[in-house]
Amino acid sequence: MIKQVTLETLQDLIPLFDAYRQFYDKDSNLKLAKDFLKSRIINNESVIYIVYNEDKAVGFVQLYPSFSSTRLKRFWILNDLFVSPVFRGKGFSKQLIEESKNLCRKTDACAMLLETSINNSIGNSLYKQTGFELRDDANFYEWSTK
Repeated sequence: MIKQVTLETLQDLIPLFDAYRQFYDKDSNLKLAKDFLKSRIINNESVIYIVYNEDKAVGFVQLYPSFSSTRLKRFWILNDLFVSPVFRGKGFSKQLIEESKNLCRKTDACAMLLETSINNSIGNSLYKQTGFELRDDANFYEWSTK
């Protein structure tokens, strides 16, 4: 079962989001995770779906809206996708991606973009299996304040 995260279901998401951050070598901080996610929900700055196995929250996806000036439409950035390690390989990631595609359809978006590491073999395989195409016609650049 997949639900869109609201303030009422936020508590189910916090441990998963914290585990996701730890996967990317960030220190655990449940309070900051809660504050960050609560702000995204209150300010309508992202859409977050959570997937349950029976009554246990096992994964989530977070999407941020953006816009394409050339296409004159909204697109979504699939920024975060995480499934608890013990529940991987059971189709939960694919369910979350399908729900994300439904969001794109409902909002008349022109695309969904994501970034993942070249070394993320599992993610790269998953995204190809679910219909994403690897673009080779653009370079990705980042400017950072650190």
